[in-house]
Amino acid sequence: MGVRWCSTVNDRDQEPHARKARLLHPTVIGLGLVSLLTDAASEMIWPLLPVLLAETMHASLAYVGVIEGIADATASLGKYLVGRRSDRIAKRKPFVLAGYSLSTLMRPLLALAVSPWHALVIRVLDRVGKGLRSAPRDALIAQVTDGPSRTVSFGFHRAMDNLGAVIGPLLALLVLSLTGDNIRAVAWATCVPGALSVLAIVLLVREKTAETPSPVQEIAKAASDVAPISRAFYQYLAAVGVFSLANASDVFLLAHARRRGVSVRDMALLWAALNAVRALSATPGAMLAQRIGRRRALTIGWIVYGVCYLLFSQSQRPATILAIVILYGSYYGLTEGAEKSLVADLVPAQRLGQAFGAFALVQGVGALFAGLLFALLFSSGSGVWAFYACAALAWASAWILWVVSRGTVDKAASK
Repeated sequence: MGVRWCSTVNDRDQEPHARKARLLHPTVIGLGLVSLLTDAASEMIWPLLPVLLAETMHASLAYVGVIEGIADATASLGKYLVGRRSDRIAKRKPFVLAGYSLSTLMRPLLALAVSPWHALVIRVLDRVGKGLRSAPRDALIAQVTDGPSRTVSFGFHRAMDNLGAVIGPLLALLVLSLTGDNIRAVAWATCVPGALSVLAIVLLVREKTAETPSPVQEIAKAASDVAPISRAFYQYLAAVGVFSLANASDVFLLAHARRRGVSVRDMALLWAALNAVRALSATPGAMLAQRIGRRRALTIGWIVYGVCYLLFSQSQRPATILAIVILYGSYYGLTEGAEKSLVADLVPAQRLGQAFGAFALVQGVGALFAGLLFALLFSSGSGVWAFYACAALAWASAWILWVVSRGTVDKAASK
C-alpha cells in the first residue's frame, strides 16, 4: 500500500536519532526565510484588499468572497497538478522558484487596478504562483526530514511564514503613515521583500541531485506510482474537506472588525496581532502535536476554531475582537504543523507531491464554497449566521477525524 509502518529500534539507536530529530535541515531553514519574506510582502497588501475594493472601486463584500474563493480554488488546482508533475520529474526547486517569482511580479500590479475585475485577475495570478510552489515546497521539506523531526520542521516553516505575516502589516502601517493612507503605495512597496524572497531561493535552497536509478529501482518506483494510496489518507481528506467548508478567508474577520468600527490602520495592527500569535504558537504547537499525536492536536484545534467563530458572532467592540483573535491564533499553532506532517506520514515518498496537491485541492475547493457561503450570509442582516455555520462545520469535521477515522489514521501514521 506504500504506507510507511512503524519500525522497531533498540534503545541504543534511539538516542542519536532523537538528537538528530531536534536539528533543522538547512533547506528547511532556507525555505522558512523565503516564506517569511514572501508573507511579509503578501500581508502588506492583501488584508487591505476589502478596503481598496469597497472604498475606491465600490465593490461589495460578496465580490471579495468571490475573489478569495476563485483565487484559492485556482491555487489548489495548481498545487495538485504541479505536485503530480514534480513527482514525475523528481524536481522541486524549479517549481518553487517559478511560483514565488510569479507572485512577486503580481502583487505590485494591484497599485494599477482601477476596476474590481483587475483586482480579480491580479489576485488569481498571485495564487497561480502559490499553486506552482506549495506542493513541491512541502514535498521538499518532507523529503529532507524524518518522522520525528517532520512535524517540528513543518511547524518551524509555518512559524517563519507567520512571522512574515506579522512584519507585513507593520510595514504596511509604516507606508500608510508616510503616504497619508495610500493603499496603492503599499502595493508598490511589496516589491522589496518579494525580490529578496526570490534571491533567497537562488542562494539558500538546495535540492538533492537525484541518483540514476537501477532497473530494480525503476520497477519499484513504477509500482509505487500506480499503487493505491491508503484508505487512511482518504478518510483524513474527508475530514479536511468538511473543515475546509468552515474555513472562510480570515479577510472576513477584518471585514467584521471594520463593520464594528475598527480603522484602516488598526486593521493592519489587528492582522499583525493574529499572525504574531500564529508565529509564536507554531513551533510549540507542532512539538505538542508530536507529543500528543497529530490527529488529537488537529481535533482540538478544530474545536477551538469553532468556539472562536461562535465568539466572533457575538463580538461588538474592537477590544473584544482583539481578545478573540488572540485565542483564534492558537488554533493555527495546534494545526499548521500537524496537518501537513500527517499527509507525509500517510503516503509513500514517491507520491508526496501528488498527496500534498490533493490535500491542497480539497482545501481550496472547500475554501471556494466557504468564501461564497460566508459572504452571502455575512452580507444579510447582522451576519451572525455566517459565524454559526462555520462553527457547526468545524465541530462536525472534528467529530469525523476523532471518531470515524480513529483506528486507520492512527495506525497508518504511527512511527
